[in-house]
Amino acid sequence: MTLRVIQWATGAIGKTTLRAILDSPDLELAGLYVYGDRKAGRDAGDIARRPLTGVIATREVKDILDTAADVVIHTPRLQVPYETHDADIRALLRSGKNVITTAGHHFPRAHGLEREEMFLAACREGGTTLYGVGVSPGVIGERIVLALSGVNLELEHIAIDEVLDATRMPDPNFVFDVMGMGSDPAAIDLTAGELPKLYGMLYKETLAFMAERMGLDVERYEPDHHVELAGRDLQVAAGTIPAGTVAATEWRWHAIAGGRRVLTLSIIWTMDPEQPRYAGRDHWTVTVTGKPSMTMTLNLIEPDDPVSRTTAAQFVTAGPVIRAIPEVVAAPPGLFEPPVFAPFRFPEAP
Repeated sequence: MTLRVIQWATGAIGKTTLRAILDSPDLELAGLYVYGDRKAGRDAGDIARRPLTGVIATREVKDILDTAADVVIHTPRLQVPYETHDADIRALLRSGKNVITTAGHHFPRAHGLEREEMFLAACREGGTTLYGVGVSPGVIGERIVLALSGVNLELEHIAIDEVLDATRMPDPNFVFDVMGMGSDPAAIDLTAGELPKLYGMLYKETLAFMAERMGLDVERYEPDHHVELAGRDLQVAAGTIPAGTVAATEWRWHAIAGGRRVLTLSIIWTMDPEQPRYAGRDHWTVTVTGKPSMTMTLNLIEPDDPVSRTTAAQFVTAGPVIRAIPEVVAAPPGLFEPPVFAPFRFPEAP
C-alpha cells in the first residue's frame, strides 16, 4: 500500500528525506512545508533536484493541516529553546497525521510525565503516533549500544564518544547561533545558558531511555562540558571562525547511579578536525567496562559521487526516518519507542 507523506522543511536533512520520498515506489508525496519565501510556491521536484511533481511548497501551516496524509516527516532545524517546535508537532498529531521528527522528542518521559502527557493527549485526539529519531540521538545509544550491552554478565560503565567534523555544515544560523561556533569564550555559558539547556534536554533523552531499558535508577545527570578555541582564523562552509573564538564544543553528561558514573555521553563538534585533540579520532567510540570490557568504533564514509551534495551525515540521519515510516504508521496511537532486545539489566535494589 502506498503511504501518503508530507515533508516538513527542506534544509540539509529535509532535502535528503524529500528525495528519498520521491524516489520510493511505496511513498507518495502529499504536501511540502517550507520556512522561507524563496522556496514557497516552487514545485517539490525543483527543490529536490528531481522531476516536477505537481506538489507545490507552502508556508501556510493550515494548508498542511488540511492535507490528507499518513505521516509527516518533520525535519526543521533544532532551535533554542528546545520546546520551539512543540506547538507544530502537537497540531500535526491532532490533525490525524503521524509525525516522525528529527528535532528531538525522542523520549519525552525523560523530562517528566507532564511533558509526556502533553504529546500523548495530542496523539489520542488525532489517533496518531509521534516518533523522534535521528542517528544520535536515536540509533547509536538507543539501539546499537543497548544491543551491545546484552553480551555483558557484569557492567560498570558505558561511554559513548561522538566526534563530528562540522566544517561542511552550511547554515550560518545553525553553526553560529545553535552550535555556538565563533562565540566569545567569555560569553558562552556552559552551565546555565541557552545552549547547555538545549543540548541537555536533547541528549538527556538518550541517557534516560538507555537507563530505563537497563533498569538503572539514575540519581542525577552531571554535566561536564568543554570548549576549544581556534588557533587561527578558520574558513568553513558557514563562514569564518575567528582566531580565539569557539572552534569546538564538547557537550558531555554522566548518568550517576549508586554514587558513581555509570553512563557517559559525549557529543563533540569541531571546526578544526586537524587539531591534535581531535585528529584521527573515530566518529563514534563506545567503551564498555565490565565482563567483558569492549571497545567498538563506527565511522562514516563520504559518498564517492562528485555530483552529489549530500554528506554521509545527512544520509545516516535520513535513513532511520525513512525506514521508520511503515512501523510508525502501523503503530497504535501514542509515543513510538524502538524495541530493544535483551539489553544488560542492572539488578533491582533490595
